Amino acid sequence: MRVRVLFFGMLKDRMGKSSDLLELPDGASIRDLLAHYETEVPRLKESLPALAVAVNQVYASPEAKLKAGDEVALLPPVSGGSANETVQPARYASIVRNPIDSQQVLNSIKRGEDGAALVFEGVVRNQSRGRKTRYLEYEAYEEMALQQMASLAAQALTQFQIRDVAIVHRLGHLEIGETSVLIAVASAHRAAGFDACRWLIDSLKRTVPIWKKEYFEDGAVWGDGEPFPTEIRRANS
Repeated sequence: MRVRVLFFGMLKDRMGKSSDLLELPDGASIRDLLAHYETEVPRLKESLPALAVAVNQVYASPEAKLKAGDEVALLPPVSGGSANETVQPARYASIVRNPIDSQQVLNSIKRGEDGAALVFEGVVRNQSRGRKTRYLEYEAYEEMALQQMASLAAQALTQFQIRDVAIVHRLGHLEIGETSVLIAVASAHRAAGFDACRWLIDSLKRTVPIWKKEYFEDGAVWGDGEPFPTEIRRANS
């Protein structure tokens, strides 16, 4: 059987490609797929303790069985259409490639019954790792990222006493001072809004498959991601 394998972030650089078509025996598992790439690229073994795997845009364990036509994504820890297209499968989450209009997003969720409207903006800073940053590049496993963002928004709406929420993440080339991610929350009371906003950005940075590459005067590196939560199985677990 044939499956399509996707590589992202630093793993894409290590593999020397962003995707692959792989022939496997019927009934093969994710663990069998990983064993193949360990043989092909021995250095991959170093990355396995930190990797997660998704099959058809859903996180999966190494024991999961594969079938012909599956899309398997190997995901390093996350950073938490056309070049100008906005991808928006649900009103709570979107991915854009143009600058984020924070005021427009906030205005779109505010209502007369709200006593609090909060915005968190993740902004590109001019230094990291003790070096001057020139710019950042963001990439994502877009379809899965949107699903995860929408799921986090839905969870926040039930877990916290908030009325509405919007999550927007930008991909591509970002200059210093530009907004990479925006979370807007509307609620009757400020405490619930603050709690929801903090939980959303912390969860997004740990679970949503989006990566950043930092460009310095003397080179570039992929941003260090936080470890995946314990509920997401690692590739070698």
